[in-house]
Amino acid sequence: MHRHHDDEVHEHDRGLSYDLPVLARRRMIRLMAGASLVPLVGCSADEDTSASSSSSSSSAASSAGSSSSAECATIPSETAGPYPGDGSNGVNVLKESGVVRGDITKSFGDSAGGTAEGVPLTVTLTVVDAASGCGTPKKGAAVYLWHADRDGKYSLYSEGITEENYLRGVQETDDKGQVTFTSVFPGCYDGRWPHIHFEVYGSLADATAATSITSTSQLAFPKDTCDAVYATDGYGQSVTNLRRISLETDGIFSDGYDQQLAAMSGSAGQGYTATLTVPV
Repeated sequence: MHRHHDDEVHEHDRGLSYDLPVLARRRMIRLMAGASLVPLVGCSADEDTSASSSSSSSSAASSAGSSSSAECATIPSETAGPYPGDGSNGVNVLKESGVVRGDITKSFGDSAGGTAEGVPLTVTLTVVDAASGCGTPKKGAAVYLWHADRDGKYSLYSEGITEENYLRGVQETDDKGQVTFTSVFPGCYDGRWPHIHFEVYGSLADATAATSITSTSQLAFPKDTCDAVYATDGYGQSVTNLRRISLETDGIFSDGYDQQLAAMSGSAGQGYTATLTVPV
């Protein structure tokens, strides 16, 4: 099972005690959804997700809310990994003043002042109610989002950036159930496909109290976007690491990633926008 494989591949996403019940929940979701389940957002590994197809990708993302209940399943639950910063593994950034923000490229607070470098990335997540067929946005929910920097390191934990807290932030969903974060494209570290972690909470109060998580999952990036980004300056090691992994062999996404593959628009020169619908 892929959770065992993930423990073996890389230390960034351990958590077998968490993952075993997750697997059971995911199997139940798929049995209930049936073989005819239609992906809500994103595309298959063979589809073109380049900038030239951004308009169709955006249309797919916007139409997700109109899916019928028979086509709607909750976002797959995944491990938060060992570096969540939500208090479940030591460090808790959620209770710090300044964590509620849209631009997560810079650290906040008196003890940190660094800025994450890399290709600009805007991430928009749309949180919807799965029970209503994904047609109802979850207004007033909250999303905590975090990811690795260009070098594949996590603020608060990785050597050299333990005093930084960039690439972490919380936002409350608007009337459309959306949150938007300004960030940089994460690097590919050894053993994992490029990804972003996020947690959904019932409210902003729950998120900043680091309690009552509704859902924990991960967003994946299409390969052609990764290739374009990693051809730019500063991502050299990511090129090597990406050659060793695929969505099909990644310890998290190998059992299915249709609901987690972001729709992309933009370019490496101007920056990218990633969108994903998150049914909870």
